[in-house]
Amino acid sequence: MVSTYDYLSAKLCDEAGIDSILVGDSLGMVFKGEENTLGVTLEEMIYHTKAVRRGAKRAFVIADMPFGSYQVSVEKGVENVVKVIKETNADAVKVEGGKEIAPLVARLAEIGVAVVGHLGFTPQKVKLFGGAKVVGRREEEKERLLKEAKMLQDAGAVMLVLEATPSDIAKEVTESLDIPVIGIGAGPHTDGQVLVFHDLVGLVEDIKPKFVKRFAEGAKIFKDALLRFKTEVDEGIFPSEEYSYE
Repeated sequence: MVSTYDYLSAKLCDEAGIDSILVGDSLGMVFKGEENTLGVTLEEMIYHTKAVRRGAKRAFVIADMPFGSYQVSVEKGVENVVKVIKETNADAVKVEGGKEIAPLVARLAEIGVAVVGHLGFTPQKVKLFGGAKVVGRREEEKERLLKEAKMLQDAGAVMLVLEATPSDIAKEVTESLDIPVIGIGAGPHTDGQVLVFHDLVGLVEDIKPKFVKRFAEGAKIFKDALLRFKTEVDEGIFPSEEYSYE
């Protein structure tokens, strides 16, 4: 799974055979340059999911439900999820949380919506956590993760994202469920892995969480190209006759 937000990167993921694309509310940080995910709106998620859907003809597309769009009530959550599905043609939606959102997951499953859960570090509760943190090191956190993962599965979730969780706990959660568990900073024992496109291709230089591996140095490649463009324009090399109309 790769998390991304636009037509072109989604098309590249699709052509590379990536199984699933998550249109994450991380776009608030990666795309908009904000401090966290909390300011992302429902309209922004719809806009970006529609762009990704145009690029992804084969991959399973998941739309993140942003903060405030599903926590008020089950009824409001269903209304907003239906709006997202109808307008974007996403294959599923993702919601963060455990027991507090299980009734919403159950209702969505009843009406035929595929729901992906999200446990461990949940970015929409970053203020409550006091920043990004690993979840599951304390015994009570481990017990809660196992209990709420089973609760989401029983409510009808089709998949679970597990973020920033010790490897041994993630293994235990994965083995306890029948649905696929996708890890991000959760070690090698989950059923799959997700990274943000911009992280894995090396476009983000200023921060690098422990769980991120850069599979390319994209920022360097892009900056080299921009510098060459600037130099050739300044020196009158570009555009040459080859790139000009007669």
